[in-house]
Amino acid sequence: MESKQEKFVRLAEQRVTEVIKKIRLIGNLSNRRNYDYEKDHVNEIIKTLENELKELKKRFEEESRQDKTTFTFSKKSK
Repeated sequence: MESKQEKFVRLAEQRVTEVIKKIRLIGNLSNRRNYDYEKDHVNEIIKTLENELKELKKRFEEESRQDKTTFTFSKKSK
């Protein structure tokens, strides 16, 4: 039986690989020989992707914060 960590690794590898492929496809839209676009279009695409990435980071940070039940000083302050 697959453990939770094994399942996480398997799904994360698949999903991140898919996202990388999709991002590269979006990057293909930069080819001016095939497409015409405005700088505003590019800014909107990038802003949307950056916002989604920020939300992803928040979700993982919130999860790790919930797991922490004891206080310890960070290594920086020692």
